[in-house]
Amino acid sequence: MKLRYPALALMISVGLFSCKGKDDKQAQAPQATPVSIDSARIAKAIYYDPYQATIVALKTVEIRSQIQGFITGIFFKEGSVVKQGQPLYEIDKRKYLDALQQQKANLSSAIANQVKAQKDADRYSFLLKNDAVARQTYDQAIAQLQTNKSQVAVARAAVASAQTDLSYATIRAPFTGRIGISQVKLGAQITPGSTLLNTLSSENPIAADIIVNESDINRFYGFQKQGSDSTFRLQLSDGTKYLKPGKIFAIDRGVNNQTGSIKVRVQFPNDQDILKDGMSAVLNVLNTVSGDRVQIPYKAITEQMGEFFVFVAKDTTVTKEDSINTVKKDTAAAKAGGIQTGKYMIAKQQKVTIGPRVNADVVVLSGLKAGQRIVTAGFQRLKDGGKITLGQPQGQGAPGQGGGQSQGGGQGQTGKQQGK
Repeated sequence: MKLRYPALALMISVGLFSCKGKDDKQAQAPQATPVSIDSARIAKAIYYDPYQATIVALKTVEIRSQIQGFITGIFFKEGSVVKQGQPLYEIDKRKYLDALQQQKANLSSAIANQVKAQKDADRYSFLLKNDAVARQTYDQAIAQLQTNKSQVAVARAAVASAQTDLSYATIRAPFTGRIGISQVKLGAQITPGSTLLNTLSSENPIAADIIVNESDINRFYGFQKQGSDSTFRLQLSDGTKYLKPGKIFAIDRGVNNQTGSIKVRVQFPNDQDILKDGMSAVLNVLNTVSGDRVQIPYKAITEQMGEFFVFVAKDTTVTKEDSINTVKKDTAAAKAGGIQTGKYMIAKQQKVTIGPRVNADVVVLSGLKAGQRIVTAGFQRLKDGGKITLGQPQGQGAPGQGGGQSQGGGQGQTGKQQGK
């Protein structure tokens, strides 16, 4: 009986040691990180680039007088719409009427002198044919006739000039538009070319001016050749959306070499008089990469030194041979679990080029294909090539930030290698 108990105790102690060894190995075996996974998908991505805009009238003129005098009449309501050719101001025209009458009288006198000279020339011509007058007398008559004709032409030009000055006494609207508040009152004396009377601007159509970087010039030239009703959308300063479509009216002749930018003018209909000259607005311009694009949740993006990455979930199978090779190369793996085989998922870090955000998603311009599975949560402590499993992530950070911050040291080298 004494010999049987030590043998039983030895067997129990060997069994306990064996179980403890297995438990230690299982405890030391690397565990899969629980993550959330979503798939990259093709979706409609229509988005606009905002530009600060200033509403400008296509036609604006400062009204000034071309003659000197005193204002004797104002024929419009300030701030109203005036028609082309409508009288706006009248300058005292009495002296211009007198000047016109004087020039007309001078014209009549010049015409009378021309008639007399013509008769003299005809008379001397008849006498010359009969040798009844000297040739010199005839030549003098012809010269006098030409002089009188020139004086008539001068008198006619003086009459036309006086008529023009008289017409300047009534200032008319050069085009249909809205006139502003008058800068002069009745009886004010004005100086030609310098005294500002008023400002007139057109309203329909109207335009929005934006400043565009020179790198985007070709994009706007393309819009000028072929655009759609959805290319330009205007948003007013109070947030109201202007529903009328716009089109490019003009692109400035050249780039400003000081700023590297160019002015673009977009025309809009304004039949309801909503847009006013000088208003501030935001012009939303359709992005050329809009359309069916690969999109993923923005929270799946991590940023490292200005580059963007995602973790792509991939299925992998480890054979016995692969596991043996891993154990031979990796002492830690040998200590942790030894030979392990089977199917599981790993997360591979992949560099992507992203575009604009669309609500909670972001457009991926390159680096991903539709259908690829990406890790959207739980990647804060995940390493490139690490095991993952579907489950509730632990300690997930803020979307789009946690991954980039917490794994800056662990993944920085990976990011550099992929960037190369």
